[in-house]
Amino acid sequence: MKRSTAGFLFIMPWLLGFLIFTAGPMLFSLYLSFTKYDLSKMEWVGGRNYQRLLTEEPLFWKSLQVTVTYALFSVPLGIVGSLALAVLLNQKVRGQRLFRTLFYLPSLVPAAASALLWAWIFNSDYGLLNYGLGLFGFSGAEWLADERYTLWAFIAMSLWGIGGGRMIIFLAGLQGISESYYEAARIDGASPWKQFRYVTIPQLSPVIFFNLILGFIGAFQVFTTAYIMTGGGPNNATLFYALSLFRNAFEYFKLGKASAMAWILFLILLAITALQFWSSKRWVHYEGEAK
Repeated sequence: MKRSTAGFLFIMPWLLGFLIFTAGPMLFSLYLSFTKYDLSKMEWVGGRNYQRLLTEEPLFWKSLQVTVTYALFSVPLGIVGSLALAVLLNQKVRGQRLFRTLFYLPSLVPAAASALLWAWIFNSDYGLLNYGLGLFGFSGAEWLADERYTLWAFIAMSLWGIGGGRMIIFLAGLQGISESYYEAARIDGASPWKQFRYVTIPQLSPVIFFNLILGFIGAFQVFTTAYIMTGGGPNNATLFYALSLFRNAFEYFKLGKASAMAWILFLILLAITALQFWSSKRWVHYEGEAK
């Protein structure tokens, strides 16, 4: 048996799974995006779904606005928080492993359980946040019922995940920086802040870049917390894009429209990722790379 034939046989289970469960559904959803399909009949409508979404659907733009606002605030805050936490947990102190474990544990909580926990914290009547504010003489707010605060509550809630996988990746990056860079900086009289600014950050730039890409992709896919905590309300203030897509597909059964929304999301994420790769040439530094 030829080596190439044997190789194809070994990858065949994965290849079949990819074609049947990933590539096939993707191509079918692309076809659906050009149809009007409500589970009863399928009618070819061309680009009408895309046209209506872009010109006649105010909720489409509302969901996109909510999601973009959430991403622009939650992603940078999450990266800064994860990096700061990783720097602290990288210090050689007693109980270092215990601290790392404790800060990582919240990321293991299922999304649904986390949403229920935060719904209790933000509850305007008996929530822990308003109770704590009352102890210091501040009046609480209806965090999940007032559209002025709801999205900001979700942004604050996103910081719950700063101790998860992003922190672990930053820790690995920090431990991969050679101590010789810091020794040279100290010999030159660099303060701890300058060492962080001119040694740590440039050396971690590939890791920051990686987390930035994954962060924006994750922010555009927020669904579970909004679905459980607010259902998109109040007044569509938390109508995230993924939640709007879900409603069109599985509540209104407008599968053609939902497929078009999915492909628009794909194109948006593709454009954001391409922009990040283009900008990375100016600020991402790889070890051994000629400048």
